[in-house]
Order: sequence, then structure tokens, then C-alpha cells
Amino acid sequence: MPELCVGERRWAVPTGSNLLDALNDAGLNVPYSCRAGSCHACLVRCLAGQPLDALPQALAQDKHAQGWRLACQCQVVEDLRVALFDPQQDGLPAQVCALDWFGDVLRVRLRPERAMRYQAGQHVVLWNGAVARPYSLASLPGEDDYLEFHIDCQRPGAFCDRARGLQLGDVLRLGELRGGALHYDPDWQQRPLWLLAAGTGLAPLWGILREALRQGHQGEIRVMHVAREGAGHYLAEPLREMAGVNVELVLAEQLDEALAGLRPSSRQTVALVCGAPNSVERLARWLFIAGVPRRQVFTDRFVSAL
Repeated sequence: MPELCVGERRWAVPTGSNLLDALNDAGLNVPYSCRAGSCHACLVRCLAGQPLDALPQALAQDKHAQGWRLACQCQVVEDLRVALFDPQQDGLPAQVCALDWFGDVLRVRLRPERAMRYQAGQHVVLWNGAVARPYSLASLPGEDDYLEFHIDCQRPGAFCDRARGLQLGDVLRLGELRGGALHYDPDWQQRPLWLLAAGTGLAPLWGILREALRQGHQGEIRVMHVAREGAGHYLAEPLREMAGVNVELVLAEQLDEALAGLRPSSRQTVALVCGAPNSVERLARWLFIAGVPRRQVFTDRFVSAL
């Protein structure tokens, strides 16, 4: 059986063992969220030996060349020496500069120790102590002097529980920044743009909406935000204040009726959809039925909170 080594610890594992499971079964508490290679919370570095990597394209070439791997996507097939991601050493410090509650949604604004280059719609892994989770950026690069995140704290979870106790001046660590499925393409300027979100799926779309307006989008812009209850429409006021944006706030129980009343004005409509998997699948299916081509529907599914 191959041998795993982390620091001074060594132990044998069955050939083909999932690397994330092998590490956590040994009590090393490697964080994870999606187990699909999407969230990047389970990043580890291989110092000697090579695992069988099912998704090498999930990481940038330079990071992959440096030995970084997503543990959830790797199988142990030979002796392997691994270093765990250390947020104190490998993460970028970022200080909490603003905290605002909107019902169960906590808006967190962070000022990183050094500027980060990113695009509206990207994700970054947030570390609060030893707990990590990926969150979409809601801020607008080049305009906001902070990074903004929207955290749904309605349900208990390791990260949410810690987030409730955050105070101004606290320092979090930023891990892997990654490209997200959603963005704004300047080539869309003349086309209808629909942004559909459920819950805090609104976070990346908030940044993308502002990016579209900054770039002078000329086509129709529609925003539909679905929430469990009225208080869940946490950006209702700033959305309604945006000139030229058609905003519809929908309660989950009224979604079927709201969708029945929407009709794309053009086959050129581009739709961005974000939220929990069930909501995204439901909205994307309706868009296809309504006549929006699949290649013009871009989706981002939020993994369940931990």
C-alpha cells in the first residue's frame, strides 16, 4: 500500500484512496465544500510523488506545476508527501472594514493587505481560522476599495457560525481566487441581459450588473431576485435606484407565476443565473423553454453551506 506523509506523520492507505478522505480520516481536517473540484477549499501541495488527478485543468498551469492539487479530485496511487494549505502562510490577510446585516444575510467588506486583481463574478476562498469556504465577490474592481461578500447565515454551518461573531478589525485570510462561470462580456452591449438570482446568488450578479452599467450596456437589463420571504430581498433598495434596470422581486412561492409572465424580447437574450442548484436548474430550464438558447444561458450553482 502507498504511504502518505504530512510533516512528521506517515501512514499507509489503500491504493486508489481519495486524497481528501485519506487526509481527513487521519484527523488532519482539510476543509472542503463541493467535492467536485469547483470550490477549491481543499487545496494541498504535493512535495514528492504524484497522485492520480482527475481534474488537472481546474487549477492554473503555474499552480499545478508548483505541486498544488485539489485533494477531492486526487487518488493516492504511490507514496506521497503532502503539505496542507496554511492560511497563515499561504493566504492573503484581509481586515474586516464593514459589517452589515440584512435579515439573515451578512454583508462583509474586507480590505486585503495588498490589492487583488479580479473580475466581477469571480470567487475567492475565505479562511476564518481553520474554516474555509468559497464565496463570490460582489464588489466591483477599480471602483470599490474593498472586497464584498454576502453570507447567508440563516442555517447553521461551520463558516456561518464563525461569521456571526465577526467584528470590525478582525483579519480573515484569502485563499485561491478563481474565475467563476459568470462574467460580463462587452460584446453583449446591444443584447438583452437577464440576471436571475436566488438568495445570495445575487452577490456575483450585483458586481456584474454594475460592471455592465459601467461599460455602458445599451440593451435591456432585467434582474429577477427570488427569496424565501420579503426580508430576503436584501438589495431591493439599491437595485430599484438603478436607472434603466427592470427589477422584479419574487417570493419563492410565487416563482411559477412570475416566470409565466416573462418572455424574452429577443433570441439574442443573454441570461446569467446563480443560486442553489435546485433553483438554478429550475430557472435555466424555464429559460430554455421560453426560447433562450442554451449557449446563451450561463449558470453558477452555490454549494451547500458547511
